[in-house]
Amino acid sequence: MKREALDELKQHIPLLEYLQAHDWQPARALSRGRWMGLCPLHTDHKPSFLVDPTKSLFYCYGCGRGGDVIRFAELYHQVNFPKAITLLREWCGLAPLLNAVVNCYRIQLHRYNEALAYLDQRGIHSLQVIEHMRIGYAPGGCLRSCLLQLGYPLSVMQRAGLINASSHDSYSRRIVFPLDGNLYGRSIRSSSSPHLFMPGSKGGLYLWEHVRRYPAVILVEGLFDYAVLWQAGFRNVTCSLGNHLNARQFQQLCDVARTVYVAFDADANGSGRCASQCLARRLWAQGVSVRRLELPDGHDPNSFFLHDGDARQFQSLLEEAR
Repeated sequence: MKREALDELKQHIPLLEYLQAHDWQPARALSRGRWMGLCPLHTDHKPSFLVDPTKSLFYCYGCGRGGDVIRFAELYHQVNFPKAITLLREWCGLAPLLNAVVNCYRIQLHRYNEALAYLDQRGIHSLQVIEHMRIGYAPGGCLRSCLLQLGYPLSVMQRAGLINASSHDSYSRRIVFPLDGNLYGRSIRSSSSPHLFMPGSKGGLYLWEHVRRYPAVILVEGLFDYAVLWQAGFRNVTCSLGNHLNARQFQQLCDVARTVYVAFDADANGSGRCASQCLARRLWAQGVSVRRLELPDGHDPNSFFLHDGDARQFQSLLEEAR
């Protein structure tokens, strides 16, 4: 790739904007417009990550790494230089596209009784939580025409994983949740694969910016678990989309001193309990206070509320957590 093209790419993606889009927050201002904050590249307990927006450069005094936005993408996503370029190019155009997709699916949600009935079946009754999570519905067959009208070519939709090789919508008859740079679709049909993501990383912890300042955070596996807890008044909840955290999610939990309540599924095969024990050990090693909830056998937070559990009973589980 020519130097001119690299310079143009970096001009399109200011380093500070890219950092903040990946949950980095400055802790204090320095002279000449520079900022200092916690390093997103390693578990950092005091601000050691220097950002110079004017020069679009960073340097960490803790781990000794630095460079421009391309170098940050390499380190943060743990990819080589060509892949980092590809990720940055995709990031430039993906955010507006995803926003258009989410808006299209949010409109569809209230047009299909099957979608609203499924949400009700999963215990989601509040319009407030639907708006908060920006929940939508993909009936199948509508996205292509919607995006074409907005000027997005078919090739862009296919590269993003929204349209399949047969030019049909990839998301069909699925409840859709927007993520950080991705899209999760939960099938409402038992005959289909239940989970669908676009190609790429699942991103960081769900809506982390809403909870990162709480001294205690409840961590759940799934988005329906998140929904019923948020609906019940627990605003300090986040979701890892599975019981195995990626590096970014783990770093987010360790960014400041806090208590983490791990509320993973109490699966019959014990996988949720095993994963929560493993995570608890890793967090303890980083100085994070951890408590593990003991849900009734066979239950997750979603089914706990569906089977007549309420906020008071869940609060008791938090207080009894080990």
